[in-house]
Amino acid sequence: MAGPVPHFREEKALRARGYTLIAGIDEAGRGALMGPVVAAAVILPATFRGSWRARVRDSKLLSPARREALYEEITGSAVAWGTGFVSSQDIDAIGIAPATRRAMLAAIAALRRVPDYLLIDYFKLPETPLPQLGIVHGDSVCFSIACASIIAKVTRDRWVADLDGQYPGYGFAEHKGYGTEEHLARLRRLGPCPAHRRTFQPVRAIMEPHETA
Repeated sequence: MAGPVPHFREEKALRARGYTLIAGIDEAGRGALMGPVVAAAVILPATFRGSWRARVRDSKLLSPARREALYEEITGSAVAWGTGFVSSQDIDAIGIAPATRRAMLAAIAALRRVPDYLLIDYFKLPETPLPQLGIVHGDSVCFSIACASIIAKVTRDRWVADLDGQYPGYGFAEHKGYGTEEHLARLRRLGPCPAHRRTFQPVRAIMEPHETA
């Protein structure tokens, strides 16, 4: 399997300092042209078994089938897990970085156990007093964050696939709202739908002639 293997070094160091409920946090959909940004938070037990652990990678490096299988393993093994959504309309209103932090805070709030430390992919969350560490490329190197990336990605992909039936013709089930050539071609032909992020280029550029037609 390609890609770096996420490790447990951060989690082990934190447990040695007395932290027990360590939440890994990541998002999916920040770079998409439509749909929500989705964050996930996952608290894993200090020790757990299962051959699936060796298959965990950053969600972007996994096939859809492998992500779906790992989603079931992770959610079945976790002490707690939660997700948070921020809509495309709210992304347009407040910007993608604040929206991503809001989704992460919602994912933390959805946990049935209150974490005592946060390991976050790239971001920091000044809105919460919980102790935390933002890790660059955390979804590639930190096991808890990699698990959160899988939960966030599968959750968002399922949501976007359901939206495909509501707005047919855009191919959302295939490209999941990212800026592929096929998505852009259909967007130019059909114009944006209500799920598109209208402040994002190239949606904004494509939208203008459709609005003035």
